Formats: sequence, structure tokens, C-alpha cells
Amino acid sequence: MSSRPRTEPEVEQKPDAAGGWGSVHALTSILAREQVPALGTEILMKQNKTDGFMCVSCSWAKPAEPHAFEFCENGAKATIWEITEKRTTPEFFAEHTVSELRTWSDHALEQNGRLTHPMRYDAASDKYVPVGWDEAFAAIGAELKALEPRSVVMYSSGRASLEASYMYQLFGRMYGTNNFPDSSNMCHESTSVGLPPVIGSPVGTVLLSDFDKAECIFFFGQNTTTNSPRMLHPLQGAVKRGVPIITFNPLRERGLERFVDPQSPTQMIAGGTRISSQYCQVRVGGDIAAIVGLCKAVIEADDVAKQIGGPRILDVGFIEEHTHGFEAFAACCRDQAWADLERISGVSEAEIRRAAGAYIHASAVIANYGMGVTQHEYGVETVQMIVNLLLLRGNIGKPGAGISPVRGHSNVQGQRTVGISEKTKLVPLDALEELYQFEPPREDGLATVDACKGILDGTVRGFISLGGNFARAVPERSLIEPAWMKMRLSVQIATKLNRTHLLPGEATYLLPCLGRIEIDRQETGPQAVSMEDSTACIHGSRGQREPVSEHVRSEPFIVAGLAKATLPPNPSVDWDKWVSNYAFVRDAIEATYPDQFKDFNKRMFTPGGFPRPIEARERVWKTPNGKANFTVPESLTNRREQGADIYQLVTLRADGQFNTTVYSEDDRFRGVKGGRNVVLMNEKDMARLALKKGDMLILSTAVDDGIRRELGGLIVLPYDIPEKCIAGYYPECNVLIPLWHFAKESKVPAAKSVPVRVTVQHEGG
Repeated sequence: MSSRPRTEPEVEQKPDAAGGWGSVHALTSILAREQVPALGTEILMKQNKTDGFMCVSCSWAKPAEPHAFEFCENGAKATIWEITEKRTTPEFFAEHTVSELRTWSDHALEQNGRLTHPMRYDAASDKYVPVGWDEAFAAIGAELKALEPRSVVMYSSGRASLEASYMYQLFGRMYGTNNFPDSSNMCHESTSVGLPPVIGSPVGTVLLSDFDKAECIFFFGQNTTTNSPRMLHPLQGAVKRGVPIITFNPLRERGLERFVDPQSPTQMIAGGTRISSQYCQVRVGGDIAAIVGLCKAVIEADDVAKQIGGPRILDVGFIEEHTHGFEAFAACCRDQAWADLERISGVSEAEIRRAAGAYIHASAVIANYGMGVTQHEYGVETVQMIVNLLLLRGNIGKPGAGISPVRGHSNVQGQRTVGISEKTKLVPLDALEELYQFEPPREDGLATVDACKGILDGTVRGFISLGGNFARAVPERSLIEPAWMKMRLSVQIATKLNRTHLLPGEATYLLPCLGRIEIDRQETGPQAVSMEDSTACIHGSRGQREPVSEHVRSEPFIVAGLAKATLPPNPSVDWDKWVSNYAFVRDAIEATYPDQFKDFNKRMFTPGGFPRPIEARERVWKTPNGKANFTVPESLTNRREQGADIYQLVTLRADGQFNTTVYSEDDRFRGVKGGRNVVLMNEKDMARLALKKGDMLILSTAVDDGIRRELGGLIVLPYDIPEKCIAGYYPECNVLIPLWHFAKESKVPAAKSVPVRVTVQHEGG
């Protein structure tokens, strides 16, 4: 007999469309809950505007001519979450031990409000106690001086500005480390690794204006609803022009099915716009087979055209002039049997051919993808397969076409641009050496997976985190958490309390920083900062509200304080001057990257942002052979078949969530209400296992490496997902992901395809 909780999560039969009245209700609810109904409404009017601030949530592009309300539901939640009137004060920490706080939920910790004072962990009382800024800087500097620099990790979450990020990486390299893992290591590193060999750029080629010119749009493994909802506006415009939008995704996501524009009374009454013209529910891990099928159909159509003397389907001129490796790739596609492609992808030949037909009949095609592509064992290969599809008809380097990796955090791409990388080949070390008269370390540093290994084996002794919730975001949580508390030093720069802060090392400091929405006053007056969006456009951002406390400091101030306390004086780096006026930091960025940031200070408030030069947009390929390269997929021949009792787990984010931040326990767009401890499963699989809605399950990782990984207390709910595929929420399911289960080459945790076994959890189990 299976057990049932008193309050069971439920799935609605008809979950809300994206946008619409549900978004309006969610917005008014969080405004009231965070006690900022008037202030929040006023500040939201400045979000993603040229004279305002850039969203602290996703990195989707900002238009030159914004809507009156240029924010989405999730962006508004992130803003309101940051400007809340709730506070986490020294009095709060005096009332609660760290051990007690570890029993709180992620949602409860952050909902308690903004951090207001710098704090130091006191082991004797098991509490955080106040500490002055100067004292904290001096103590941290002394700790860093005593540690071997290569044993120190300097993580960044993807939210810090270009200015703070540049200062941070310079501080670290002057200290002597290249250990700069960042949130990209956990999401789009497969893009950064996969794209350079094939198009010569680590980022996408599409600009926002290309969506107005596209004649066909593809989505692979990207949930617009929760990850980049403002993207629905250009998609809605494309639908009105008759542009087919074709989606390949295991789950049916509401934002890619129907969108109701809350700014349109007509839409609110009529029920919105259908987004996807074709929705292919690919099996988990089946994207490569599906894309090979698309390419096979296109190539076969071209073979027929050649035989009958008709117009060519392929862009032969583009392929001959700009590419290499076509013949080997085409032969591979021709050799694949449709039956195998159908079995692996879970998509029928007829569906694939229909999608290929839309591709063939469009002269300009955009391919978007997200972590549903990158967080797989063959994530890099899948990225390159999407490039193959585009190259067949010359769909890179022309208006309305290109590859569009939709990044997550608001400046994760920009941080990499200004030197946040463990890979030395991506950092202009010679320029840094010349500008600042020091010898940077030349060996590669630790990526996220490597840093986790170092934490587990004790070789990582210090950890500085510029934002983020690292211990909660990474795999192998049951091993990482106890190992974390054995480190000598943990320094957490943050706006709110989270799980990682409750894992103290021997010396632990919690340093509260200004949020992007707050006015940052320095010696020369209020400062502006900048960030880079998913389309490689640079935007300025100005704070709008008074700081949460007189005791919080800006990220550049904190980085400079740590650097001054740790490093010997260097006449080539005036940290105080940089903090007094961030324009000097931007001058330094321009001096380091003159081709990317020409006239940085003059252009940073360009409406719509100023684009960094991406050579592939101009069909200039910065690859070793000077060509765009077709690649032959290896995974189709190397594929391992899973046992009959094994399911592929996809980890998901809810609509009331951004990364590890949980705004709400519900997931409105998937119709899940009442909690996050759920497993979404196909009804046929439930029938085979004799499960009923509401039964409680245990998931256990189906690998044999001597480590037991399991997660219980999960309620099974029926959902429209392919058979033998199940879904659960991130970060709760991270405990099931082995540290070694990552994308080949990029080391991105393969969180979208975790092999698990399902068992019923009985009473008392």
C-alpha cells in the first residue's frame, strides 16, 4: 500500500497559457507579498529601458523601442524579490543558529528578505555575528595570503556586471589563480565549446532584429515560458506574419503552445496566439537523431532535385565557398535508417519530413536552443548538429537567420567576454600583463566539475563566490555539502540568504552587496553598470531605488576591498580610482578588448544595446581552416541502450523559479500546484508500474559506481511526456546526478538525462 501525503500536489487538466490573466494575478500577488505594491509598480516601468535598469533575471535581448511594460512575469518577480521590504538583519541571525536554518526550505530562506550587514560565522555559537567591513577585508586578506592561490576558487554566478566581473578576474589573476568557474559551466559551456570549431564564435549569431525577418523558426530544448518569456513578443509577431515555428522538446510547454499578451486587451479577451505550428515531442536524449533526420530529409530532397534537373534544395554556392566536410556529413545522413532515427528520437519519419519541408521552403531560418540541448552527455555534438542543419541552406550570416543559444542568467555571457574563464586561451593574458605589469598564471584553472572534485578531495581550501548558490546548484549534493564545511575559507557575496551560506567553513564571511536595481553612490556620484545579453549586445543600467541598508556595498567596492587587503600595492592598478568612477573600469575593459569595446563609455546607453562584432555574422569564420565546418555525429553509433527498468530523468525549473531561487512552490504553466516534490510521468508508464496519481516514489540513480544516490518523498503525477522519460525539479533532483555525468568536452552536468530507477515508497519508508 503506497503512502499519500495530507496535501498532495496536483496537475490541472488545462494549465494556463503563457502570459494572460495568470501573469497579472501572479504579479499582483508577489507585489503584495513583498510589501512593495506602489514602489514595485513604479520601478517595473524602468525595467529593460534605455534610461532604466537591465533585468536581473534572464539575458534575453532588450529592444531599442521597448513596450510600455518591457518585462515578463519572471523578470518582474526577480525585480520585486530584490526590492522587497523584508530584511535579514543581525537580529535575525542572533535568533537562529545555522543548524536550524539548514532545516528551512530554499524558498523560506530567501523570502526572509535582503541581507543588511556584513556577517562572520561564529562556530562557538553556531551563529552569524556582525563584523565591520574593514575587519572583514583584513581577515579575508590574511586568509588568502596564507593559502596557496591555486587552492582557491573564485566563482561567479552570471549576475555581476561587466565592471565587477573584470575587476574580479583581474584580482584573482594578480593573486595567482585561474580558478574561475561560473554558471556557464553548468549550462551553456556546451555552446562555448561546440560553436568555435564549427563557426569560429563561442556565442550565437542572431540579433533581435533578425526575428522580424525570419521565415521559419526552430526551437530545440528551450522553454521560453520560464527562461526567457519576453521572447514571446517577437514570436507572436512572427506567427502573425505566417512564420512556422517548429518545436522539438520532450514536454509540451505552454509558452511554446499559446501566449496571451497581457498588454493587449484583445488578446486577454480572445485567448492569445498559438505559437508552435508543429510540436515534436522528442525523447530525452533523442535530439541528435531528430536533427539527423531533418538533415537527411533535406539532403534526400536535394538528391531528387539533382536527378530531375530541378532547382537545388541545398545552398550549393554557400557550401562550396564557406564550408568544409559536407560530403562526409551528407554520406552519414544518407546511411541512417529511418527506423533507427524514429526509435532513438521518438519522432516519426512523417513528422520529421513535415518539419524539414518547412525548413526547405524558408529562405531565412533561426534555430534557438537552450539547456535541453546543452545539459546532455552529447550536448556539444547536439549544438554542432544544429549548426549542420543551418549550414545546409546557408542560414548563418544573413538577415533573418542564424543560431541562437538562449542563455540564462542576465550577464553570464558578458562575464565570459571580460575574462571570467578557467580556460586561459579565452583570456588575453598578454594584454593583462602589459597593462598591469604582473605575470598572470598560465595554466588552466578549475571549471565547476573540477572545483567540486577539489572540494571533495580537499585540494580546494578557499572559495569566494560573487553571487550564486553554488553548493545547491551543483551535482552530488549529498557529498558536496559535508565536504564544503571542511574548507578553510568561504566568502559569500550576496543579496539574500541561501543554502550555501549555511555550510560554513573554518572561516566564513557573508558580505551583503547592492542589487542592480539600487542606486550605487560612489565618490563621483551615482554609478552605472553594464551587461551583455544573449545576442552579444551591451547595455547600460542605472539603479532606481535607495539601497536596502547603509551597510551594504557595491560589488566593485567589495572586489576592490578584497584585492587591496590581499595583494601587494601595484602602481598600475588604482582600485580606489576604479571604485570612485566605474567609467575608469570601462576604459580598462576597452584597453584590454579594443576590438570588442570601442568607445565603450560613449555607446553603453545605445538604445537596444551596441553589438559586439561577431565575425560569423559576416560569414568570416575564425576557425583553424577558415571555414564553417560540418561535423559527423558519433553518438548514433556509440549509443548505449538502457535497461527496461531505467527511466531518463529531466530536471526542470518551474515558472515560480529562477535558477536556485524559488519564488513560489507552484508551477502554473505546467499546472502543478501544492509543492515541488513531484515526478511527472507518462500515464502509460504509470499503468505499467500500477501507479496511481498521488503515489509516493523513490528515485535512485541507475549507475554502479559504489555511491548510493536516491531521492524519496516524491509524488507521481500524470503528464504529457514521452514514455520512459520522467521529470522532476531542479535543484532538488541534483542529489541524483553523479559528478562524472557530464557533457563530453564541456563538462556541463548532464542534468537533462539522468538514468534512474523508480520504486514505490511505502508507509514508513
